[in-house]
Amino acid sequence: MEKDNKLIIIPWDFSEVAENALLHGIKIAKMVHNDICLLHIADKNKTQKEKDEIKQKLDIIAEQTKSGQSINTSVVILQGSIFSIISKYATDQEANLVIMGTHGMKGMQKITGSWALKVIAGSKVPFIVIQDKPTDMGKYQHIVFPVDFRQENKEKLQWAIYLGKYFDSKIHILKARVTDKSLLKKMNTNINFAIKHLIQNNINYEIHTIGKAGHFDKETIKFAHDINADLILIMTTKHIDFSDYILGASEQNIIANSSKIPVMCVNPMTHYAKHGFIGV
Repeated sequence: MEKDNKLIIIPWDFSEVAENALLHGIKIAKMVHNDICLLHIADKNKTQKEKDEIKQKLDIIAEQTKSGQSINTSVVILQGSIFSIISKYATDQEANLVIMGTHGMKGMQKITGSWALKVIAGSKVPFIVIQDKPTDMGKYQHIVFPVDFRQENKEKLQWAIYLGKYFDSKIHILKARVTDKSLLKKMNTNINFAIKHLIQNNINYEIHTIGKAGHFDKETIKFAHDINADLILIMTTKHIDFSDYILGASEQNIIANSSKIPVMCVNPMTHYAKHGFIGV
C-alpha cells in the first residue's frame, strides 16, 4: 500500500512498558509506513540541566530506532498533565495512532480508576494500549471486534478495515448475547453494516456469539485469549465521568486484561472518516 505519511506517538517515561510500546510502534510503523515520535512529559520542577539530560537520552533511543529499524524517529518533550497533553499533542499533529504502555490496574488505580483510560478519554486519535512486548514482529493475524447495540460501533469499523488491509488480518466479530428484541435489532443492524463493509474491502471475518449473557467485557477477554488474538478493538464510553472511573467502565477491564492482549481504543464522535474507507 502507499505510504501513509502519518505519525505514531509513543509516550515515553523510560519504563519497561514504554520500551514494549516502542516495539509495538516499530511493528506497526513498518507495516503502515509511519514515522515515530517519542513524547516525554517532563516534570515542571526539573532543572534545565535535568531536561537536557533527558533530551540526550531520548535522542540516543531515537537514533538507535532510526538506524536499527530504518524508521524516522523524533523526540518531543512537553510539560503538562499526562491526562490532557498526550491526546492534545496527538490531535495537533494529526497523528495516526498513540501506542501507550500500561501496568494494568494496580495499586491506587484500583481506587481512582485506570490512568490509561483517563489519558485516552476524549482523544480524537485512537490509542493502542499495551502491557507486554509483541509476541512477534509479524502481522496482527486475529483482531477481536466486539459488537453490541450502540450506534458508535460503526466508528471503530473503519479501523478494523484499516488494520485488516495493512495486516491482512481476520476480524472476529463478537456478538453480545442479547434477549431484548429492540436491542437485538440494533445489534444486528451494526453487525450487518460491519459485514457489508468488510466484504466490500475484501477483509476476512468470522462471526461468534459469546457464551453467556452479561459481562460482555469478561467474555470478550476470554474469547480473545482462547483464539490467541493479537488485538482487541473497542469503543470507549461516550460520556465517561468520575463515577465510571470509580465504579469501573467496562473498557477498563479490557484494557487491563490479564492475558496482556493489546487493546485499541477508539473514542466516539471523532474524525476517523478521513481515512475514507466507509461513510458512516
